[in-house]
Amino acid sequence: MSTDLTVEASTAPGVQAGIEETTAPAEAPPTRRTSPVLRTLLAKVAPMFAAIAGLAALWYAVTYLVLGEDKRFLLPPPHQVFGETLGRPEIMQPMLAALWQSVMVALAGLVISVVIGMAWAMVMAQTRLLEKVLYPYAVILQTVPILALTPLIGIWMGYGIAARIVVCVIIAVFPMIANTLFGLQSATAPAHDLFTLNRASRLQRLLKLQLPAAMPAIFTGLRNAAGLSVIGVIVGDFYFQQGSPGIGGLLRVYTLRLSMEPLFLAIILTALFGVVVFSAFAALDRAVIGKWYGER
Repeated sequence: MSTDLTVEASTAPGVQAGIEETTAPAEAPPTRRTSPVLRTLLAKVAPMFAAIAGLAALWYAVTYLVLGEDKRFLLPPPHQVFGETLGRPEIMQPMLAALWQSVMVALAGLVISVVIGMAWAMVMAQTRLLEKVLYPYAVILQTVPILALTPLIGIWMGYGIAARIVVCVIIAVFPMIANTLFGLQSATAPAHDLFTLNRASRLQRLLKLQLPAAMPAIFTGLRNAAGLSVIGVIVGDFYFQQGSPGIGGLLRVYTLRLSMEPLFLAIILTALFGVVVFSAFAALDRAVIGKWYGER
């Protein structure tokens, strides 16, 4: 009788629940998952920091392993460049003012290049005859060395801001012409046939068919033109010394004086400016074009 009571007690619901609670495996602690936004940001930022670290390592290696002590002043190490320039207002204030002026000139040249390049390409896209007549001028503008045109620009327009903007436009306009023309001509023949059947006007065909089809190529040209406008403003500043100096003018002054620490800091700031401009238009490209053509 006592044995039966023992068995019944052991099989009671409360006892079974207690047994199950004691024998159930402990739950694993929740794992932290990185948010998709953070993972995307890390994936994009990590290669940039790795590249910067690689350049710094190469810089140190050349300074201390390749150059002798008598020539080490030609390539001072990064810590010396930043240590002897960042804390000195007499160096930083003129340099930042020159950089800001170069930024404004480069953006003005880029805007003019975009307007001229897209308008030029739209005109050429209308007929084959216009393309054959106008495209050689764009090629000539691209192939003539800018250093050969720079003295003439200075003689004709003076050596101020306007001449520097013209140099930016000459250097940056061809990618906009070539890429926009390629994009406008990339619409398929069936799409053109559909617009022809619906008796679309030339303007409707341009705005509703050719321009949407050309958007990826236009933004590719915009990124290239943005980088070239930075080169253009450096060239213009380097040769046109009238008025307040740009960052290219300071590069020339530091080179003539062999002021290596300010020279390398100016080069670094110029490179950062180019990277920021290119990255900004690349982000704009993904924001605008990604909605139609997927993640690029």
